[in-house]
Amino acid sequence: MATSSAVVCANFFRRVSPIILRTVWLAERTTLSGWGQPGFQHIRSPSNHSFCTAASQQDKGGDAVETSETLSRYKDRPWDYLESEEYIERYGSKPVWADYRRNHKGAIPPQKTRKTCIRGGKICGNPCPICRDPNIFIHYQNVKLLEQFISPYTWMVYDPTRTGVCMKQHKQLITAIQLSRDHGLLPFQVPFVEYSGQDYSNSHDAVGHTPPSPSLTSGDPWYAWYHGLEADEREVARLKKIYKAYLK
Repeated sequence: MATSSAVVCANFFRRVSPIILRTVWLAERTTLSGWGQPGFQHIRSPSNHSFCTAASQQDKGGDAVETSETLSRYKDRPWDYLESEEYIERYGSKPVWADYRRNHKGAIPPQKTRKTCIRGGKICGNPCPICRDPNIFIHYQNVKLLEQFISPYTWMVYDPTRTGVCMKQHKQLITAIQLSRDHGLLPFQVPFVEYSGQDYSNSHDAVGHTPPSPSLTSGDPWYAWYHGLEADEREVARLKKIYKAYLK
């Protein structure tokens, strides 16, 4: 009898304990979610469980719309972001890649940056200086951004290992810089070459008149040893017979 009563008690608690645990969990969740606060509303689900949701969802929706409008404005005019207070507060007068440090294994950084920071719509950990800021857009008219990736001494584009940008963004930077230079928005250095006017005159030996050979004017053969040579008549007759069909 003692054994059977113990089995019945064990089965009873096995069935009742999940219900008790779920009731306690719902009570804790109701308490933590801000029950009774003026900013929350009481909503009853179809399964007769009560939950608390914020009543300020409309305000959050308005903020999301405002953020999307800001991003679209910067997308159409990306150069406006570099003059905004948000950019000055975040970067100041430094380039966007000044304080960037890439995570890597070991003490020696890799010789190449990653191919891209966004794969399958997901941003990887520690993205590059351009991929981490959604307000930065590469455009050939965004001159202030492109100047940050050009050396002021050599007018060459910085290597991606120095700026930390991924290879996808680096290729877009090179294309935008070349297009901006073609439109005259960015200066480029033309090497200075000194030349003399004699190199482009007709008196230069390479382009001047070549005098005729003395042997042609005097009637002598071109080579002195060639004048005394005589061909073998039998050899000439044999070659004429072989190439008779090709001789005119």
